[in-house]
Amino acid sequence: MTSSARPVAEHFSTTQLEQRLKAIDAELDQLARFNPRSGTGSIGYRSPPHLNADQLEWVQVELEQPTAIDQIVLVPAIWRDTANGFLADAFPVEFRILAGTDPNSAGTVIASFSEENQLLPRIAPLVVPCDITASWVRVEATKLSARQFDGQFNLELAELLIFSGEENVAINRPISLSSADSHLEPAQLPGRKKEFLVDGFMPYQMDTGQGDKTVAFFNGAGPTSTPTITIDLQAVLPLSRIHLHTVEQSDTAPQSTTSGLGLPKYLIVEGAQRADFSDAVILMEYRKVSIYDVGPIIVRAFPETPCRYVRLTALEPDLIYGDRIIRSRVGFAEIELFAFGENVALKKPVTTELLTGYRASSLLTDGSNFYGRILSTREWMAQLARRHQLELERPPIAAELNQRYAQQQTMLQRMIWLAALLLVIIGFILLINRSLHQRAIHRTREQIAADLHDELGANLHAIGLLSDFVSREKENPQQLEQLMQRMRSLTQRTAAAAKYCTNMLEAEGLYDDLAVEMRRTASRVTTDHQHDLFFEREERLQNISPGKRIGLFLFYKECLTNIIRHAEATQITTHLVAGDRMLTLSIADNGHGLNGEVPASLKRRARLLKAKLKTESLASGGTQVTLQLKTRYSHKKIS
Repeated sequence: MTSSARPVAEHFSTTQLEQRLKAIDAELDQLARFNPRSGTGSIGYRSPPHLNADQLEWVQVELEQPTAIDQIVLVPAIWRDTANGFLADAFPVEFRILAGTDPNSAGTVIASFSEENQLLPRIAPLVVPCDITASWVRVEATKLSARQFDGQFNLELAELLIFSGEENVAINRPISLSSADSHLEPAQLPGRKKEFLVDGFMPYQMDTGQGDKTVAFFNGAGPTSTPTITIDLQAVLPLSRIHLHTVEQSDTAPQSTTSGLGLPKYLIVEGAQRADFSDAVILMEYRKVSIYDVGPIIVRAFPETPCRYVRLTALEPDLIYGDRIIRSRVGFAEIELFAFGENVALKKPVTTELLTGYRASSLLTDGSNFYGRILSTREWMAQLARRHQLELERPPIAAELNQRYAQQQTMLQRMIWLAALLLVIIGFILLINRSLHQRAIHRTREQIAADLHDELGANLHAIGLLSDFVSREKENPQQLEQLMQRMRSLTQRTAAAAKYCTNMLEAEGLYDDLAVEMRRTASRVTTDHQHDLFFEREERLQNISPGKRIGLFLFYKECLTNIIRHAEATQITTHLVAGDRMLTLSIADNGHGLNGEVPASLKRRARLLKAKLKTESLASGGTQVTLQLKTRYSHKKIS
């Protein structure tokens, strides 16, 4: 995955990203791990240095004959960077891979890579699939990268593998170069030679992290003995290759031993079809001349030979020099023998001669090393390359998920605060509703009390007055009959008013004609008084709201009742003006006044109407009460 991985990750849902991350982690757990070698040994090939990157450098592997090739693997040389860990050293930035059968032809381009492929940084092998028959393969670098220690530009590779099925046909094959060996820097010759590009030594330990982990076979022998190890394949098989896994060095820092512990200085491997090796054939010889002949896996190919028994003879065992004695020792982590591209020595019986110790000989063919299960070289390289791809893909996905989790956490915090705020608001609303409900109950009670007081009280007072008149006029039948009819009418109205006093707005037609009702009430209540009643813009009174109309009437009725009861007045004047925006009602009398005290019933009625109440004493004597009420009129009845 390139730098565009993050925008791609942004296109997926959170669930998809979580599933992909889980799948990556599960696959990584099953793949071989990067475990760089320690100790000493060959590094690989390094070309001469250049001052700029745009220089052509190539290496070419000469195969024995035209061979079907299906995969090429480039293994980078590795440098330990103190700031960034292990990095590829001088791996080419732009290059192409060519192959051909004619040594004089330009060959066929199998693959090409540019800076846009973003192969760096890496320490993983680069696996290039192909399908071609060739007798030579060339890696041609057109843009170099800088080596770590001095910043100059060159081409450097640890290993070049060319696979035909499971067989690495490049092992120990001749190498051609664009630059002669004589141009190489002398200080670099010991660990960096063209032969080291195909010696089979990787810059990694085989660390699969899977399966059982076992220690290496490592036993001693007498200083003059010639120890042997014999493997019975239990069938005659055409062997063509052997892998000798050397004893792993300890993980301590520093290490207490050098590379190649227990590896004989001179070793021959023989194959035979008979158990007594009377028909033995030498399959390969190995000599440990220097530290550059030692690596984690010693790979040797040989002509296909039918064998059932294979014997390893340490003609010059590895010696250990103690304080008093000299002993020889032989050790291997695993011995693999290949036929048909498979390790046919796996789990086969092993016998040793002249070797003594506590480690079982079965450790030599158990299929495991100190780090776990042993893989084929091709599978090992494929798993390391796959791990590299997944480890590049994982960080953008994890970063995108972390960002989304942070956003979700922020949103969750906001939702919690919002929920808390909503709870507070709901609490306030409930308190306000409760307060409004209580106020509504209070206003309802106050309205009922006012209606009862203003309507029924006034009517009862009027009935009382009429009763007094009846007593005085009992000798006048004609007048008495009129008074009795008025009492009857007033009693009926009082009953109707009592029926609707809990909600007078429900009474249909109640006080629809305010002027008529005011005149009628004035004639009933002020029978023994001189009462002048004036209206301005009387036609508007029918167009005010029922609530205000009823309240205004009851206010007027209560004023008259208070005057009759308490003022001892003989003259009353009522003036009602229906202005454009303000309705003004004035009631004046010639009584002895209010002495600064406004009756509570008038204050209450004015408050219910949301009107402005004003009282004043007149110069001529008496009191004037003025009520100012803001109102609007409907236009359906205004002429």
